[in-house]
Amino acid sequence: MHGELVKIHPFVDGNGRTSRLLMNLDLMNKGYYPVIIKKENKLEYYEALDKAHTTGNYTDFVKLINRLEIEMLNKYLKLLI
Repeated sequence: MHGELVKIHPFVDGNGRTSRLLMNLDLMNKGYYPVIIKKENKLEYYEALDKAHTTGNYTDFVKLINRLEIEMLNKYLKLLI
């Protein structure tokens, strides 16, 4: 969903923010934590999206989101301990 919204670029501004919000809404609806794409992850994020759009291969994007999901889970677990 995220990749396709960014790909069609429906808005003049805010496409990335909107698609990340929708991605987090979808993650939370499925029982996952929202992820934060930090400044240090931006290049990897853009490269993964570019690869997905040009090749149709979302593997790198999924791996990135998966890794960020694990980071968020670890943050929540640290708060509980």
